[in-house]
Amino acid sequence: MRKFLRNLTEKIVEGILFLSSTVTTLTVLLIIVFLFREGAGVFSQSPVEKGFVIAVNKDNPIQTLTSAQLKLIYDQEVTNWSKLGGKNDSIILFRLDDIGNYYTEDELGENFKNMPEKLSELMDKNSGMVAFFSDKYLAKNFRGRVLKMSNTTLKEFFTGKEWFPTAQPSAQMGVLSLILGTLWVSLGAILIALPFGLATAIYLAEIADSRTRNILKPLVELLAGIPSVVYGFFGLIIIVPAIQKIFDLPVGETALAGSIILGIMALPTIITISEDALRTTPRAMKEASLALGANRWQTISKVVIPYAMSGITAAAILGIGRAVGETMAVLMVTGNAAVIPHTFLEPVRTIPATIAAELGEAPQGDLHYKALFGLGCILFLITLAINITVEYISGKRNKTSND
Repeated sequence: MRKFLRNLTEKIVEGILFLSSTVTTLTVLLIIVFLFREGAGVFSQSPVEKGFVIAVNKDNPIQTLTSAQLKLIYDQEVTNWSKLGGKNDSIILFRLDDIGNYYTEDELGENFKNMPEKLSELMDKNSGMVAFFSDKYLAKNFRGRVLKMSNTTLKEFFTGKEWFPTAQPSAQMGVLSLILGTLWVSLGAILIALPFGLATAIYLAEIADSRTRNILKPLVELLAGIPSVVYGFFGLIIIVPAIQKIFDLPVGETALAGSIILGIMALPTIITISEDALRTTPRAMKEASLALGANRWQTISKVVIPYAMSGITAAAILGIGRAVGETMAVLMVTGNAAVIPHTFLEPVRTIPATIAAELGEAPQGDLHYKALFGLGCILFLITLAINITVEYISGKRNKTSND
């Protein structure tokens, strides 16, 4: 009877564990599917705000425009349709606020009841006009032509340099500046964190006595438990003013400030993993080096570090992963300027900071909302690539150790 109950208990526990793992796996897969489904919507939706249209004269040969072309038109950088493949005709810009330049209030009627008719008449009279207005003023017998806007393509999304998802008349969905900002800050963070982290790991693994190690290692690991917003406040109060003063800048919120903060936040990961990798060096290898006449520093540099290099590399990559996904601290100290960075002394904006700052203001189902999910997809792929790299390096390290 006892054996039967024990077997039954084991089966129940196995079933619970299997169910738990299955539910967890399915949940993760569903989240990934939801993320990419929402993110893909940015390529199937018009960049013009829902409820508005772009109209041109019916004789205008231009059939479609991209979001970038429409921006050039309304920024008045393109002033003739011939530059876009149309007729040699000057472009006349029109927004609904400009209606008073063409018609009086009496002509528009009470509560703008004559607005659709007047807009139709206006578009018919002006061959070079391009108009942006609400579709509720689109007359049934509209004598102009509603222009078809090209959806954002994958190339435009990844190579576009301007991120203005709420711009009118057409949203600009270029994420290149956000990707480069994320990688730029992460690169700076790892260049700062890796030397200090590796030096600390070598000290803990090879130089410090057991008492010192038992005190310092928990303190280092404790750094990982500090909330990121605390790091952000520290950077905002201490690091940002210092950078502004030292480099004589208008503002101190720069990529360098973000890199320093993220470097500090990545230190616990780099130190802990590197120290564990260094301590796995076989004692026989170190004793053999010392027996051949090498001193302690020669042994560390020629034996210990080369043996643990795969672990140190994995630590560096995981440190990058910590930096790539950070939100609050970066949001507070980098200036949040969606521009392509050229130096570390310029403001930047990262992908996580953009999602955190804008998602709450994006209407659900809107193009802006879907574009932010597209950014989430990019961040997921970057993190996935980092994790795969770590797994590959760790597997290579284990294979080397077994050999």
